[in-house]
Amino acid sequence: MKHIDTRRTIREYTTQDVSEHLIEKMLQQASRTQTMGNLQLYSVVITRDENNKKLLSPAHFNQPMVTKAPVVMTICADFNRTTVWCENRKAQPGYDNFLSFLNAASDALLFTQTFCNIAEENGLGICFLGTTIYNSRQIIDILKLPKLVMPIATLTIGWPAHQPPLTYRLSTNAFVHSEHYKNYSAQEIDKLYTPIEELPENKHFVEINKTETLAQIFTNIRYTKQANETMSHSLLETLKQQGFL
Repeated sequence: MKHIDTRRTIREYTTQDVSEHLIEKMLQQASRTQTMGNLQLYSVVITRDENNKKLLSPAHFNQPMVTKAPVVMTICADFNRTTVWCENRKAQPGYDNFLSFLNAASDALLFTQTFCNIAEENGLGICFLGTTIYNSRQIIDILKLPKLVMPIATLTIGWPAHQPPLTYRLSTNAFVHSEHYKNYSAQEIDKLYTPIEELPENKHFVEINKTETLAQIFTNIRYTKQANETMSHSLLETLKQQGFL
């Protein structure tokens, strides 16, 4: 059984299949996770077909694990199913709004994390793809998602082909606040982030990207203001398309 203290993101997998029986068992177990109003406001689309994985790959910036993993799983915020249930039970649903999207997205992410924990306990490797909400409209078209269904998270799943080194994590002093939120001084930021900045791999990252600081890699290269604003606009338009705005 894998311990949370040693969990790793796995991007390379063996050719061994992940059985449908095991996936079904883990999905059933994950369904016991917390959920708003006991409504289970999520749906899961499982992709095994090689051609369909190739269709999904560009939406995830062609990261190789999308086509090489035995299983790709897209977890969606879903108020469509609940809405159809209400309409068929003489109830008037009112879930075409942003609050309902946030509730369903929270449900979907809770389910995703619970599934990840269960999968890793079974020895599987998982990679969480944050690209899902960046290119959600492409994924909606490929998976034929109806209104009130929005892709939130994607997992690539398989048996690990390697064990990468553990990545650095901030100490609890960085994110735990007692009684009220206390903002960070420059000295506290130095204390919290210098150990990360001094890691050899991060110093090398700064060097090859020709930036002055590690932070500039995030602001100038990885998650730029322009890209964030463009993707935010696209996400809002997609939420409108899916009936949540």
